[in-house]
Amino acid sequence: MKIKVGDQVQVIAGKDKGKTGKVIATNKKDHKVVVENINMHKKHQKPTNTNEKGSIIDIALPIDVSNVKKIDKATKETKKETKKVEKKAEPKKAKTTKKETK
Repeated sequence: MKIKVGDQVQVIAGKDKGKTGKVIATNKKDHKVVVENINMHKKHQKPTNTNEKGSIIDIALPIDVSNVKKIDKATKETKKETKKVEKKAEPKKAKTTKKETK
């Protein structure tokens, strides 16, 4: 994955399309990232001994890496990152024959 924790990203697909935020967690196995204030859902918590009252909290759920694009820090624009692979000159292989011995 090319997106790391702390990177600024922009959502390019889904219900939060166009919004930007900072990556707070990544999951390389599932190819998902958690972006702050993006894909927010309400979680209902039951009352417990430590928490006398139940409450409703907002949590950010992960979204797929393919739905976000990294923002360049210098220009503040989204760019597609690619890796450039340079082809190395392969050495020529000369054919040789070997005399068989029986």
